[in-house]
Amino acid sequence: MKESKSKAKSSTEPVVVRCKEIDYKSFEREALEALYEDPDRLNGKEGLLNTLYKQLLEKALEAELDHHMIYQEDTLRNRKNGKTSKVVRTAQGSFSLETPRDRQGSFEPQVVKKRQIFLGAEIERKTLSLYAYGMSYKDICAHIEDLYGVGISPALISAVTDKLLPEVEAWQNRPLDEVYPMVWMDAMHFKIREDGKVKSKAVYVIIGLSTAGIKEVLGLYISESEGARFWLQILTHLQNRGVKDIFIACIDNLKGFAEAISSIYPQTEVQLCIIHQIRNSLKYVVQQDLKPFTEDLRKVYQADTQGQALAALNELDQRWGKKYAIVIKSWRNNWNELSAYFNYSGAIRKMMYTTNMIEGFNRQIRKVTKTKGNFTSEAALLKLLYMATRNIDKGGKSPICGWKLIAAQMAILFEGRAQLQIQNTTLKNTCN
Repeated sequence: MKESKSKAKSSTEPVVVRCKEIDYKSFEREALEALYEDPDRLNGKEGLLNTLYKQLLEKALEAELDHHMIYQEDTLRNRKNGKTSKVVRTAQGSFSLETPRDRQGSFEPQVVKKRQIFLGAEIERKTLSLYAYGMSYKDICAHIEDLYGVGISPALISAVTDKLLPEVEAWQNRPLDEVYPMVWMDAMHFKIREDGKVKSKAVYVIIGLSTAGIKEVLGLYISESEGARFWLQILTHLQNRGVKDIFIACIDNLKGFAEAISSIYPQTEVQLCIIHQIRNSLKYVVQQDLKPFTEDLRKVYQADTQGQALAALNELDQRWGKKYAIVIKSWRNNWNELSAYFNYSGAIRKMMYTTNMIEGFNRQIRKVTKTKGNFTSEAALLKLLYMATRNIDKGGKSPICGWKLIAAQMAILFEGRAQLQIQNTTLKNTCN
C-alpha cells in the first residue's frame, strides 16, 4: 500500500475533468433558440453562458476534491464536508458557485481559488483602467454594472487595486542606470486622511534623462512635507538603486537641497529653477512696481552670458535694492546655482533653467487627481500615481527633441563620465 502511494501521481498535477452529466446537446439547442428569439439571453446573470460556465466549474471543483482525497496522506480521517456558496463575477455576469469542502480544510481549489471573486482578467483590467483615469470607486461600480451587468462594491475595487501594491514596490526599487545626464526634481502636494484628520503631504517626483535621451520617472516618494532632509534620503535611495553619477540636477530653490545633492553626487552641477525664483521674487513686489521691476529682472535671466547677467543684476540692485532688498539678496545668495545654465549652449540651457520637463508631468498627474478631494491613505494615493504614470508612458519612449546635438555637446562637456547613445550608435565622450 505504501509502495503504491509512493508511485501515485502528485496531487498538484492537472486534473482531467470528465463532465458527462452536462447535456451539451440540450444546451446547444437552447442557445440557438435564444440567438433567434433574444440574443441577450446568452449573457447576464441568468444567461445561458453563465449557466454552462457554472456547471463546468462546479464539476471541475468536484474532480479536484476527488483527486485531493485520493492522493493526500491521511485518507481515512478526511471526508467530504458539503459545499460553500460564493458569488463570482465574469464578463458575462455574476452567478453563485457551489464549492465543495473537506472536513480537515486542507483542500485548496485551483480552478477557482479561495477568496477569488473575479473569473477571467477582463473585469479587473477594465477596473484598473478606469481607476488609472481618476474615476471614483462609485463611478467605477456604476460603469462596470453598465458594461457587464455585474454589481461590485467599492470594497471589491479596493481589493483589486491593492493587488498593485507589490508591483508598485517592485517599481520603486527597480535597478536604475548608472549615469543620468540630467535629472529634474520637484514635489506635488495632496490631501490624505490620517488618524481622523486630513493632512497635506508632499509627493516627491524624480524624472531622469537617460544616456539615450529618453525621459523616465525614476521614483515617487511620499513625505509629510517638502524638505532637504527627505531629499537626502531619496538621493541615497537612488544611489542604492545603482545611480553613480548625475551630470546636471534641476531643482527648485528649497533651502539645503543643493547641499544634499552635493553630499551624494559631488560632481553634479546644480541648477535652481529660474521660474520658481521669479515667482518667489515677485511676491514681494507691489502692484505699481510690478511691470518695470519685471522688465529689469528679465534682463538678468535672459542675458546671453553670465557676465551680462551679473551686470544686469547689479543694475537691478542699484534701482530697486533699497525698496526690495530681500529679493536682491535672494538672487545674490543663490547666484552660483541660478547662473549655472549660462555655461551651456541654448539647447542644454533651455532644459536647465526651468523645471518645465517635470511640470509637464505634474500637469498630467493633476488631470487624474483633480477630482479627488482627498485620499484615504498613502497607499491609495501611491496606487493612483503609479497607474497614472504607467498611462503617461503608454505612448512609447523616444529620445527628446534635439537629442543628437545635446548628446554631442555633453560628450565634450562631461568627458570621461559616460557614453551617450544616439539611436543605434554610441557617441563616446572622448575627443581626438
